[in-house]
This record gives sequence, structure tokens and C-alpha cells, in this order.
Amino acid sequence: MKHPSLKDKVVVVTGGAGGLGSAFCQALADEGARVVILGRNLDKAEAFAEELRKKGGDALAVSADVTDEASLIEAAKIIIDTYQGIDILINNAGGNHPNATTEIRFASERTNDTVRDFFKMNVDDMEGLLSLNIMGSLIPTQVFAKFMNKERHPSIINISSMSAFKPLTKIPTYSAAKAAINNLTQWMAVYFASAGIRVNALAPGFFATDQNRHLLFNQDGSRTARTALILDHTPMGRFGEPEELIGTLLWLLDHEVSGFVTGIIVPVDGGFSAFSGI
Repeated sequence: MKHPSLKDKVVVVTGGAGGLGSAFCQALADEGARVVILGRNLDKAEAFAEELRKKGGDALAVSADVTDEASLIEAAKIIIDTYQGIDILINNAGGNHPNATTEIRFASERTNDTVRDFFKMNVDDMEGLLSLNIMGSLIPTQVFAKFMNKERHPSIINISSMSAFKPLTKIPTYSAAKAAINNLTQWMAVYFASAGIRVNALAPGFFATDQNRHLLFNQDGSRTARTALILDHTPMGRFGEPEELIGTLLWLLDHEVSGFVTGIIVPVDGGFSAFSGI
């Protein structure tokens, strides 16, 4: 299904050169949108923008840190100078940090003092992770939503996670951050409704991307123990592919087919959130 209403829309994708972000940017460029690839690594963003341009897309690479308001304001100036407005924001930037996780699932699994358990998580790294995932969606929205015109049917998409609904073992900080994203999405949907800005979220299940593939598979290609546990609790029995998020993303962004949809968090998870584990 094509989405002609997305043609010429100016779409800012934070973390746009990453695993999921690049799939979002490619799909939107294919729909004729003007894609802004925003990230800290300008060289990486520019290389991807050039790739999209070679395929006939309209793409702009801009450097910014989603937790730094000043850099986002500078990025907004570049975007407005180039495209004169912003129609869609996808708050895709985020991530985890090993020092904000535990190496064990249960306290009883602690075998010695070197194990990173709940008490050994690094507070500074935890704060940084919370900032990246929560403020890294809130601050870009503060900066970019100011330029959205109600007449152009603007929209904001946040990226949630399965860990937002039920905290996953070993990743308490990330889970808490994504639970906050669900709450923030609903709050913003209410706040911005009268301004004509719809706000929704995607909640991906488990997707194998270049960034996390080494965590999911051993060097010989076999599954890690964590991977086996994940797939045992995913009724479809496999990881998702980034492209499998695209249909839901485009539906949420196309006001002609989802114009009365705001404040929802949509799982795209192979049935993970529906399975009790029994």
C-alpha cells in the first residue's frame, strides 16, 4: 500500500542511520518524504543520506545530540533553512548500556563479588541511559514540534519496547525508561491534540540488527542462552526484521488512514506481549 499523503512531508528521524532508523528513513524516502537523518556521527549520517539520494530520495544529514538542547536548536535552524518546516518527528534514538544492567536474572544467582548484580550497577551510567531514552525523546519534541503546522497533519512517533509493558530481566534501567516513554506518549497525545499533532508509539519486539546481533548469536552462529529464552517466549518463534515495522509506521503517519488515532502504543512483536509463558 502506498501512502501519497507522505509525499514531500519533512520527516526528522533521530538515530536515523542506525539499524531501525535506517529502515524507517529508507521507507519514508521511498514514499517521497524529505528525510532528515539526525545523529551524533555526521559522517555516518551523511554517508547514508548520500545512499538515499543515489536511489532518488530527498535526504539531509544533520548532526545533533538528542540530550543537548543547544545542538538540537542548531539542527532545527539547518532543517528550517533547507525545508521551511517540519511535519513528522520520529524519536528513534535510544539504547542500553552494559553498566546499567545486571549479569544475573535473580539475586540467588550471585556466585561471587565480581558479578554485576543490582547493587553494582553504575549510577552515572544509569542516569545517562535514562537521559538518552527519556530526555532524548522529550527534548527533540520540545525543539521540533514548534515548527509543526496543523494544516499539514503533523505527527510524532516515539519508540517503546516490550520491556515497557513488563520489565525484562537484567535490564531494569532500560525497562524503566521505556515504560516512561509509554506514559510520555499518552501525555503528549493529549497535550498536542488541540494543536493537530498526533502522537503515537511503536513497541518493537525482538529484532536482530547489526547493533545487537553479536549479543544474540555466538560466533559460530548458534543461539545464545538469552536468544533461546526470547524465542521460546515469542509465539512466532523468530526475530523480527526491521522492514516488518514499516507497515505499522506508515499507517500511523498517514493521516488519511489513521487521522483519528493518537495516544496508542502498538506492539510489533510476533506475539511476545500476548504470551504468558505457559
